[in-house]
Amino acid sequence: MELKKDDNAVSIDMLLIVHSEKRRAAQGAHPDRQADPGAPPQRRGGLQVVGNGIRRWQKLEGSDLHGTQLTVEVHPRDAMPQLLKKFSLAKCLQGDKNGNTRPRQPGGKDAHAYPWDRSSLKSMPLDLRQFEKLDTYASQVTVKSGLDELVSDLLQEAHSDLERVRAIWIWICHHIEYDIEAAQEKDRQAFKPTTILQTQKTNCDGYAGLFEKMCRIAGVQCMTVPGYSKGFGYQPGQSFSGEFDHAWNAVYLEGRWHLVDSTWGSGLVDSTTSKFTFLYNEFYFLTHPALFIEDHFPDNKNWQLLKPPQSLRQFENNMYHKSEFYNKGMLSAHPETSTIKTVNGKATVTIESCAPTLFMFMLNGKQEHGLLSLRKNGMKLDVYPPTVGTHKLQIFAKGNSEIYSSVLEYTLKCHYTDMDVPLPAELHQPVGPSWFSEQMGIVKPSHPEPVIYTSDGRCSVSFGVEEGISVLASLHGDDGPVTEETQRRYIFQLHREKRTELKVQLPHAGKFALKIFVKKRQEPGNYIFVFNYLLCCTNAKVNWPVFPESFGNWGPDNELLEPLSGVLPANHNVPFKLKLHGVAKALVKGQDTWPLTLNHEGYWEGSCSTAGCQEVYVMVLENANHNFYSYILKYKVNAQ
Repeated sequence: MELKKDDNAVSIDMLLIVHSEKRRAAQGAHPDRQADPGAPPQRRGGLQVVGNGIRRWQKLEGSDLHGTQLTVEVHPRDAMPQLLKKFSLAKCLQGDKNGNTRPRQPGGKDAHAYPWDRSSLKSMPLDLRQFEKLDTYASQVTVKSGLDELVSDLLQEAHSDLERVRAIWIWICHHIEYDIEAAQEKDRQAFKPTTILQTQKTNCDGYAGLFEKMCRIAGVQCMTVPGYSKGFGYQPGQSFSGEFDHAWNAVYLEGRWHLVDSTWGSGLVDSTTSKFTFLYNEFYFLTHPALFIEDHFPDNKNWQLLKPPQSLRQFENNMYHKSEFYNKGMLSAHPETSTIKTVNGKATVTIESCAPTLFMFMLNGKQEHGLLSLRKNGMKLDVYPPTVGTHKLQIFAKGNSEIYSSVLEYTLKCHYTDMDVPLPAELHQPVGPSWFSEQMGIVKPSHPEPVIYTSDGRCSVSFGVEEGISVLASLHGDDGPVTEETQRRYIFQLHREKRTELKVQLPHAGKFALKIFVKKRQEPGNYIFVFNYLLCCTNAKVNWPVFPESFGNWGPDNELLEPLSGVLPANHNVPFKLKLHGVAKALVKGQDTWPLTLNHEGYWEGSCSTAGCQEVYVMVLENANHNFYSYILKYKVNAQ
């Protein structure tokens, strides 16, 4: 049946609530008729305002329905009856002894296996592309009046509980700033939703409280979860006790509880300036519980949503992989503890990633005292602390962005140092060829390992070079005659049949960094560092001179057989043998001029006397019709 009022149609929904109410034999009366000093006056009928409608109730009298109450709700057609709302939430709500309702506590079906099975970063299957339109919309919604209107605006483009939660999450992460002062002062006013909307600042309690409130307005069950965290100021290996330092949320979606942290999803605090920066972090939206436990330990173990749950001691001792570790495609790291003890002065860290990734490290804030080599799916790092004691090791990964992000942090405890190990300060990362050098045009290296040992202080390194790529190399040591001027003079570069050869002569025993740079010939700009080798020589008798200095007209395909030393003996006849391409004539110029002749093997040969001169030059005439010779090589002559 229908009632009309002001021409607005309303419908009648009837719910029959039948109570099993037996007469009490001892009193001989119906329970409804017992006197209760604290109860309101009894009524046999009436009207009560309920939400958007009116509830009519009537006590029914009669032999069959004696003691039965009929409840009728009158409401607009598009509004859900209040009693139906109550029963529709029954699956995720529980009642306490007073009849109040509260969200269902997590149980077995909410738990995920521990440790992480590498299946997904999320606790439910998600295709983030499905949120692109919603994310853009939600991030641009502005506060007009109160919280109810804000939630209503956000839900305009949300059509499921998952999308409602996503819209609320995106809005908070893009509009609410972490209030460091309020967090330190524990200003409770800063946690109230109305205050947060006005200032658009709060701390973690405020974030969690606002998220819960907005979810409840949207009709999604949500809980605030307090606990310990490995957040701002955390030191690897520290213990937790006393008052909880963080709060986050659990949301009920598709029959299970899921975890979110909108505080950490919104940005980060700079450890040096203590300033907050908005930097959206997708990782903390519906995070897989086996990953969430790495930096969140709830007050109630059930909210770990793990099987088996972790103890506080395990939480303290387990390795902390930062969110960027997973965001950038890392899968695992070894060792799995945050504190490493060196063995014979060395500590080794390996990382497995799901794709080729660039890494770098810092020991006590400097990129020194380590060998980092890239692997197809990860990296290996050997670190040699320079002194005994405690050291801080940070590892960074680049991923798909242009920024290196911190992904791991270890504490190294060193009780012994090997004085023979010190590495050159100029040894940059990575060391040794890898997938990255192949990507940059250097392939099939003669030495695939990062370290080259030489007994006589000389070595030859070669590799294929892709078409259009130029290669540059330099040698760096911590002491001795290697200066900025002579960094390239201890290397002589040859190019044969699409392979480049680097002949290296060390000025003395020790460790050196052989750095490799590349550049596309047709593109402007500087050479780009690709990788370096570590050259090691223990022969104290080594004392090689520099190679001859080459000039711009020394072509990449030219070849020098002799003399390779850039310093010639005085008052000697010195033989010369070179392969030169595209020249008409060649000569050697000292005190006098000595022509070179082209033999049947294609080499220019001849000799030169070093008597009476300090420098010797090799010169070429590229065009027989011209008289202008170009310098291509320069030698120095030892003083008598």
